[in-house]
Amino acid sequence: MRVYISVDIEGIATIVNSESTSAAGNNYERARRQMTAEANAAVLGALAAGATEILINDSHGCQTNLLPHELHPAAELIQGTPKPLMMMEGIDPRFDAAMFVGYHARMLQHGVLSHTISSRSVSNVWLNGQPIGETAINAAVAGYYKVPVVFVSGDNELCKEAEETLGNVETACVKHAITRVSARSLHPAKACEVIENGVQKALKNINQYKPYLPTGPYTFNLQFINAGMADAAAMMPGAVRVDGSTVSFSHTDYMEAFRGLRCMINLGA
Repeated sequence: MRVYISVDIEGIATIVNSESTSAAGNNYERARRQMTAEANAAVLGALAAGATEILINDSHGCQTNLLPHELHPAAELIQGTPKPLMMMEGIDPRFDAAMFVGYHARMLQHGVLSHTISSRSVSNVWLNGQPIGETAINAAVAGYYKVPVVFVSGDNELCKEAEETLGNVETACVKHAITRVSARSLHPAKACEVIENGVQKALKNINQYKPYLPTGPYTFNLQFINAGMADAAAMMPGAVRVDGSTVSFSHTDYMEAFRGLRCMINLGA
């Protein structure tokens, strides 16, 4: 059984603000150790369920957050940015299951450090008229390759979003949002235990999960936090200006639509 794991940081236990999410923050080293520990917990759960190959993609910011020398030796690691598939780099049809560890709620939601792809530039993202966050965007990348997302961990808002969007998915709540920058969290060791058990449970019942991919054609509407960012993104071939702060891109193929979304975000930033 081949397992793919995408690991973000905002949904990791005890992480509540930007002091933990970038190298400039005072709590970053502690945060990346816990990020690595929760990734390892997912690896242990996967191994207990019979995984024979595990690939981890470091999916936050600079994407060099995980500590390679502390990672479980059964896992291979992808790091660095930019990558063509970003948070989903390395996914392909060979995998039997995908999992998201440390994920967060989409922009404008109540969850801890909620945002969609870029908190510095993106105000909101819609797919075919429906608001969408990183969980669904990335699950559809996996679904494009017919790989189901079977497990997601993060705060309570992220877990609710994943269940509402993906339907049948195992979730592990490691903290409850109080505000966008405060939370009641499990003890770090307990969070790892919950993740390990959740992953093992999901993979033991792998046949009940289905790949997630909305019906095409696909139109991403991308609203920036100011019009100047939309000015830049609108210069991308195929992009359509919707209003002062919003641009859109459409394609019949989800991966092409996804690439268009990522390119518009990069141009706007």
